[in-house]
Amino acid sequence: MTAKQIFSLVFVRNTTNILLGFKKRGFGQDKWNGFGGKVEPGETIVQGAIRELKEECGLSTQDLKRVGILEFEFEGNDSLLEVHVFETYNYQEKETESEEMRPKWFNLKDIPFKQMWPDDEYWFPYMLRGELFKGYFLYRGQDLIIKHNIETLKELPAMDVP
Repeated sequence: MTAKQIFSLVFVRNTTNILLGFKKRGFGQDKWNGFGGKVEPGETIVQGAIRELKEECGLSTQDLKRVGILEFEFEGNDSLLEVHVFETYNYQEKETESEEMRPKWFNLKDIPFKQMWPDDEYWFPYMLRGELFKGYFLYRGQDLIIKHNIETLKELPAMDVP
């Protein structure tokens, strides 16, 4: 049986730019990504997303919009990673570098896809167009997608609450 792990992923945006973080250590090291991570026991997915955003780049928000769900499997690993993707245009403080992430603003025309997870090129356009989406990706290693599916949704399924 496959074990499911729940994660959050937050993208801070304005009309022309997106804030990404360069992962300095751990899973996804040396890749640009949004801010997020594993939802801790006893917290909701939204609470986990807010906590991770603050820990990884110093920003606070109470205004997250869930825009997608991504499922990831890696060959040879029996875990399914369920990632809830959020965006926000409203935040407080100024972004700061943490031990884990170095934040940087990118123009939406200059997103560094070649330095990101390969799946980002598939689903980012949905997020940038404001479409709700669900995606599935099966990886061999961290750089080769061997199977994927992505679809738009009219609404996202309800989030499980612990």
